[in-house]
Amino acid sequence: MSTQRRTLDAELFGRETNFEYSEDWIGYALLGLRVVIAWIFLQAGLDKLLAGDWTAAGYLENAIPAGNPFGFWDALAAAPLVDPLVIWGQILIGLALLAGVAVRFAALCGALQMILFWMSHLSGGVMAGFPIEHGWVVSSHVVYALLLFGLGAIGAGRILGVDAYLEQTGIVRSYPRVRYFLG
Repeated sequence: MSTQRRTLDAELFGRETNFEYSEDWIGYALLGLRVVIAWIFLQAGLDKLLAGDWTAAGYLENAIPAGNPFGFWDALAAAPLVDPLVIWGQILIGLALLAGVAVRFAALCGALQMILFWMSHLSGGVMAGFPIEHGWVVSSHVVYALLLFGLGAIGAGRILGVDAYLEQTGIVRSYPRVRYFLG
């Protein structure tokens, strides 16, 4: 294991900040987070798929808390694509994160799904303090969304993932915008 240390210099909220970190430990941490989040999505999707009769309609029609500030849940319950999008979305997000392929795109899709799940748990709006079942504002959905944002922002697919290989291909070199989905 190398002892390579780096310093991150950044401006956050108008304030200069810097800290020293170990490249090796950051690499292990990012790989671990990517694999754990991948497993959460993959397992959730496979559980729904293997259940055979899973549907989001029951939740969307009956479990949305009273006072939820968003009124589109009934329309989603009636939409025929919602169930396959949730099931296959979770499976594909999990597989993409696990293999480290198109990690930024997978992270974006996963974060959007988590934000929708979070929105469905709200029992009031801004004036009520965005209450959720066990507190205000933050739930595991928000944590997952932020972890996915971090994995995508840092390009965690380059760490023992297919994205590292893909970024060296002629297609990606010819079309550099494809890199926005990789990493």
